[in-house]
Amino acid sequence: MMKTDEGKTWRNWAHTSESTPENIFYPTSIEDICKLVKEASKQNKTIRVVGAGHSFTSLVQTSEWLVSLDELSGIETINEEECYATVLGGTRLFQIGAELGELGYAQENLGDVNVQSIAGAISTGTHGTGLAFGNISTQVLEVVLVTGSGEVLTISEENNPTYFKACLVSLGSLGIIVKVTIKIIPCPIYEYKSRKIAFPQLAQQLEQLIESNRHFEFYLFPYSDIVQVKTMNIVEQKPQRMELHHFKNLLLENYLFFIFSETCRIFPKSSRFFSRLSAKGVGTSTKRANSYQLFATPRLVRFREMEYCIPLENLKPALKKVRECIVTKKYNVHFPIECRTVKADDIWISPSYQRDSAYIAFHMYKGMPYEEYFHDMESIMQQFDGRPHWAKMHTRTKEDLLTLYPKLSDFLVVREKLDPERIFMNHYLNELFKVERASHQPRQIVKS
Repeated sequence: MMKTDEGKTWRNWAHTSESTPENIFYPTSIEDICKLVKEASKQNKTIRVVGAGHSFTSLVQTSEWLVSLDELSGIETINEEECYATVLGGTRLFQIGAELGELGYAQENLGDVNVQSIAGAISTGTHGTGLAFGNISTQVLEVVLVTGSGEVLTISEENNPTYFKACLVSLGSLGIIVKVTIKIIPCPIYEYKSRKIAFPQLAQQLEQLIESNRHFEFYLFPYSDIVQVKTMNIVEQKPQRMELHHFKNLLLENYLFFIFSETCRIFPKSSRFFSRLSAKGVGTSTKRANSYQLFATPRLVRFREMEYCIPLENLKPALKKVRECIVTKKYNVHFPIECRTVKADDIWISPSYQRDSAYIAFHMYKGMPYEEYFHDMESIMQQFDGRPHWAKMHTRTKEDLLTLYPKLSDFLVVREKLDPERIFMNHYLNELFKVERASHQPRQIVKS
C-alpha cells in the first residue's frame, strides 16, 4: 500500500517556502503515479511533485496534493556498450554517482550540490561548470512522463520528438518525470585545484582560464580583491583517498562558516570583515579523485540564493558593475559570489538556450535581509540580458520571460496539450505564466 501523510507541513531545504498539503503521497511505482493523477482528475485536485526540495522558490508549494518521488528511486539499467543509464525519477544525484562509479562510469558533469533528484535537476535546469558541457538536461536521451491524463508517454528525439525540447526543462508543469535515460561516460580521474588570485589577474586571464580547463569556476568575495579559482582536469594518476578533503570541507566551509554567518546575522556590520577574512583564508590545495567525488560540496549552512544566466561575453562588464554596486551601497553581505560557465543548448526554456553562458549566483545567509541586495543585483543582471535560474529567487514576469525565451510561447502550448486540466500547476506557476486554473473537464488521453 502506498504511504501517505495527511496534514503534514512541508518546507524546502532553504526554508523559503512551506505549505500544508491535504496529502503527501509516496508512490513506489509508475502505476501508483498513474492512478494518483487519474484520481486527482476525478476529484479536481492539483498535484505538485517534490524531489529533494532544493528549489528556493515556491515551485512545489501546494495546499492540495504533494507527490514525493523518494520511493521511486534507483538505477534500472546500465548499458555499458552504448554508454547510457536508465534511472527512476526520484533517484538522487549522489546515488547515481556512487552506483555508476562502482562500474567505472559517471555523468559527464554535475553541479556543486548533488542531493537533488534527477527529475528535479532536469526540471529546473540544474548545471555545473565547464564550457564544453551543457546543463544536466543536455545529458538526457529519453524521458518517461506521466501526463495530466494519467497516461505514460515516452519522449525522445525518436518518440514524440515535438515534446522533447519542451520537457527537458519544464518546472514540473508538463507531468511527472518517472524515468530518465541519460548519457554516461567512463569515469575520469580529475585533479582538482583551488587557489587564490587577485581580481585584476582574473580579469586579464579569464578567457584563457575558461578555455584551458575542462571545469572552471571562481568566487568573488565582497569588499575584497581576492578571488578563489577552482579547476578540474583529467589526469592519468591514481585517485587519492578523499576522507581528509571531505573533513576539511565540512569543517571550513560549513561549521566555521556557520560561526561567521551567525556573527554577521547578529552584528550585520561585521559582514565586510568576515568576507575579507574568508577571502584571506582561501588556501592552495590539490586533490585527485573520481569525477563524481569532486563536483559537489556539502552545504549545511542555509541561505537564500538568486542566480542569473547571462551571455558569456557579458561576464566581465557585469562583474565590474556588481563589485562597484556592493561597495557603493555598502551591503551587509559576506557570502562569496559564485561564477560558472555553461555551453549553449537548444532546450526551449533552458537559461542557456542558444548562447554560451556565464552563471552568477548571489547568496545571503538565512535570517539576514536580502531583498535590497537581490533587487540591485537582479537589476544589473537585467542590463546584461540575464535569464533567471528557475530554481532560484527572482522577480521576472511572464512579459519579461517572453522576451528572454523565444520558445516560451511554444512551451506553454505543449504544456496545455499534456496537461489540459492544469493538474500540475500551482499558484506560483499560475502567477509566473499568467494562467488561470481550468474548470474541471473530462479526462483527455494524449496520443503520441
